[in-house]
Amino acid sequence: MAIPNNYDERVYAGWLGKCIGVRFGAPLENWTYQEIRDHLGELKGYLPLPPGKIFKPDDDTAVPVILLHALKDYGPEVTAEQLGDAWLNYLGDQRNTLWWGGFGISTEQTAYMNLQNGIPAPQSGSAALNGTVLAEQIGGQIFSDIWGLVFPNDPQRAAAYAAKAASVSHDGAGIHGGMFIAALVSAAFEEPSPEELINMAIKTIPVQSEYAQMVNAVIDFYHNNPDDWHAAYQFIAEKYGNYPGIVHIIPNAAVIVMALLYSMGDFSRAIQIANMAGWDTDCNVGNVGAIMGTAVGLKGIDHSWREPINEPWVGASLIGVRNLSDPAATASLITSLGREIAGADTSPDIPRYPFDLPGATHGFQARSHLGTVVALRQLEDQGKSALQVTIRKLKKKGEARVFVPTYLRPERLSSNYYGASFSPKIYPGQMLTADVYLPADAPDQLEAGLYAWDDNLDQGHHAIGSALTPGEWHRLQFPIPALNGICFSEAGIVFRNLGQPWSGSALISNLDWGGGPDFSFDFSKERHEYDGVSQWTFLRGYWRLEKGAYHGSGVGINESYTGDIDWKDHTLTVRMRPLQGEYHLILGRVQGALRSYALGLTPEGLALYKNEHGYRKTESSPFDWQHNQCYDLHLEIRGNTLTGWVGSGPRLKWTDSDAPYLNGQIGVANFSGCHTRFESVACKA
Repeated sequence: MAIPNNYDERVYAGWLGKCIGVRFGAPLENWTYQEIRDHLGELKGYLPLPPGKIFKPDDDTAVPVILLHALKDYGPEVTAEQLGDAWLNYLGDQRNTLWWGGFGISTEQTAYMNLQNGIPAPQSGSAALNGTVLAEQIGGQIFSDIWGLVFPNDPQRAAAYAAKAASVSHDGAGIHGGMFIAALVSAAFEEPSPEELINMAIKTIPVQSEYAQMVNAVIDFYHNNPDDWHAAYQFIAEKYGNYPGIVHIIPNAAVIVMALLYSMGDFSRAIQIANMAGWDTDCNVGNVGAIMGTAVGLKGIDHSWREPINEPWVGASLIGVRNLSDPAATASLITSLGREIAGADTSPDIPRYPFDLPGATHGFQARSHLGTVVALRQLEDQGKSALQVTIRKLKKKGEARVFVPTYLRPERLSSNYYGASFSPKIYPGQMLTADVYLPADAPDQLEAGLYAWDDNLDQGHHAIGSALTPGEWHRLQFPIPALNGICFSEAGIVFRNLGQPWSGSALISNLDWGGGPDFSFDFSKERHEYDGVSQWTFLRGYWRLEKGAYHGSGVGINESYTGDIDWKDHTLTVRMRPLQGEYHLILGRVQGALRSYALGLTPEGLALYKNEHGYRKTESSPFDWQHNQCYDLHLEIRGNTLTGWVGSGPRLKWTDSDAPYLNGQIGVANFSGCHTRFESVACKA
């Protein structure tokens, strides 16, 4: 597979098209064409979000990102069974990410519960097990665009991967739809004609399948009525509008084919037709947006579609640090995987926010005091891709802050019925860096410094400002000190004017942070959020703030996580009080629900575990612990060696020589029938 010369931009255009379509279609989900026309007329652009809100998480984009990480975890030979394991690893237990409409009602929930009960993929999604109606709902189609982006100009291979991924939860037409969509996106890297794309993609699915027959019927109608998509919609509604189930794939796929054929190759027209047709609008318009975005490239997507989504993207997986991102970052993940699989060169040291994709601002925002930030835009200047910050009338002692959100409170989301929750992206102890440039014609009176904002106390932690010499790039650094009880909600740069009022611009490049954490908190400043507690996600159980501490209980293996999945060596210290039950644990190197290490109080005393699709004890030592007593548990992980101890009690040491976990989050846990009070947490690299 050869990587196209314009691969990065075309992938970005395809994923942007997906995000645009989902955002455009989501407010109309489950509306009919008649309802849309009667209440809104011919809708040409986005319906507005509530003021100050960020677009909600949506399964159409959240699940594909999880599948991308599964590909990263397991490699190019990933199997359907491994993709099913990724569901169990990255999805909350019947919460977050998917529509949990009930077993036998929601195709995805049915598949998840099958997986959870030991039925592997592809049996988990098979019609033989779940019935044809449930297996042929729309989910196999809506998550499949990414395979076309990972495998450009290779429709057959893209379709094969889509079939594996779709088989976790679907069968029959549900799999054919995933193959068809992936092939359309893959072929769109070179073929701009929608009809030719359809002709190429249909070759990847069985010619006698119901799905292929539907595609051919819509093509035939188009040839006989090439100027009237409304008539085509009426044909589809009459012929395919009464399929069983909640959201069957066939009528919605017919809308996709119709929108592509009648678009005349125009991105806006394609997504407008798909949206006006109604039914599962966010799914259909998202698929059409991905196909057309890839086909037309960034230049073919009007600015009016792009500007409103230059904001954070929100996911809903168990890994809270990944649930706050942006389209350009996801595009970079896709291209890195595509290049790796193709054996092409990859860039090992890509900064977190490189600003190298045209128009990408990574969701950066601004606010100012005694002046106004009038624009943030991406451009290439001074040999670097950068974010240009344009400031108007910044007075003496005025400040302009340019930042990226690193944590979201619930009130920031337009809605959250997919149950997103977050862990901060940056922590005390880490090094924050950026490059800043001031044009040569600017006055010599400005300084800049990095900062991180603590939303718990509503205060900033700042580096000492550096004077900016006009015409030069400056490397800024801020080693964030160890702190207690913080929640960093933004990180960025503050520009200060020390002289006369100034209007002009500055450039920011390569904002990044890294290194290990050094923080602690006792939960006194945390809040009830997202059905749990601020900064923490959870797999299952009942997690809450109670009497000044973090309490967890439940009927299964109950786990809760925080921190960054990229953390490596650290020492975790947790003060806990076991209240009921026999298993009370702290977690390290958490890579999801199926992969982690644990240290805990157990019936045998103190024990170390490796969770590899289930907990396996590795070391233990007698320790006479008691309920309602307070204990400090320490888990030190260096390389592949774990050391665990409790106060002045026993000390355990174990080296994992069999596929060790080398990175991950931290967490706390207990088992069924247990209740644990977690009083404080400290983590130091």
